[in-house]
Formats: sequence, C-alpha cells, structure tokens
Amino acid sequence: MSNIVQYIVVRSDLRSALNWPMGAVIAQCCHATAAVMHLNSEDTDTKEYLKDLDNMHKVVLEAKDEAALVKLSEKLKDHEIKHKLWIEQPENIPTCIAIKPYLKDAVHKYVKHFKLLKE
Repeated sequence: MSNIVQYIVVRSDLRSALNWPMGAVIAQCCHATAAVMHLNSEDTDTKEYLKDLDNMHKVVLEAKDEAALVKLSEKLKDHEIKHKLWIEQPENIPTCIAIKPYLKDAVHKYVKHFKLLKE
C-alpha cells in the first residue's frame, strides 16, 4: 500500500470534563469514520486504502475541546479536505472528525499540532 493514511480527531474533553465512557467516545470515532468512508466511497484514495484491509493506517488524535474541533473542520473546509464532522444527536454536540483517506503529505500539515489520543 502507498502512504495513504486516515486521520481521526476526537475531543479529549468528552472524557475528562464531560465524563463520557470510553466506549461512547470510541463509538463517535466509529460513526465519523463509517460516514466519511461512505461519503467518499468512489474516491480514488479511498478505494486504494480499502484494497488491503489488513494494512490500513489510521491515526487517532485529540482535540482539547469543541472549539478546537470546529476550528479544524473549518480549516479543512477552507482547503477542500474531505472530512466528516460527527455531531452527536439529539444533543447536537460536535464530537469527532474523520478525514477521508489521503496521501499523508496532503493532510498531515492540518493535523500535525494535535497529539495522539490518550486515556
């Protein structure tokens, strides 16, 4: 597989400040990832990424809060980077961004300031 990666950025304050269970946070990542893959299923990079299911490369990063997540989504929109901002319903809470698979060099610059997700 080429250097195609999928970045997922989730709010760390869902656990630290809002006391969401880990399973609920993981579900947000799953929702956003499934949605962005569906929305971009005909995309060339997405098709290439899915050719080798046992060697997909995902990176899960943390945004400190809702403001940081929304700011990233706006930046991605401004640069025409395809992504899904998952908004949990019925609470209407932005929780996670999944970026469609891209060559790493095309998207790393937008997420390099985020840290890897930790507990």
